[in-house]
Amino acid sequence: MSTEDLNELRSGVGSGMQALQSVVDAYDEAAAAVLGVNRTDLRCLELLFQDGQSTPGALGPALTLTTGSVTAMLDRLEKRGHLTRSADPSDRRKTLVRIADATKARLWDLYGPFVTEGGAIIDGYSGAELELLTGFLRRSRELYERQLAGLRELSGSGG
Repeated sequence: MSTEDLNELRSGVGSGMQALQSVVDAYDEAAAAVLGVNRTDLRCLELLFQDGQSTPGALGPALTLTTGSVTAMLDRLEKRGHLTRSADPSDRRKTLVRIADATKARLWDLYGPFVTEGGAIIDGYSGAELELLTGFLRRSRELYERQLAGLRELSGSGG
């Protein structure tokens, strides 16, 4: 393969990543609108969907929110019926936050096709190709994490 061909392929990977990021961002924006929430609220619901439950104290750092912002967000989401809060049975001083069943089902309606159809796409790759893709995605994520840390330092947000 010529250097020109390789450079064209490299450029195509970069363009493809940018296009993927744009459409993922647009989809998440539309999903948030369907649920009547903002993007941070959607990220909170995603975390609760994955973990089943959390505490406000754990959600704050995960979402880079202050204590007051977490409280306001949870108030909004609870008012819309997206989550419940209850005392932790093992420590009544703590609050447990859980996603509402109806919201969990709605999130599956919105994001489940990516799991099922994405699984079918992944099934089409060989083990070697999956190792390559996994490595590329890991290294790309690590690059973004490093750049995000630097950007947060620059902006003074630290979180």
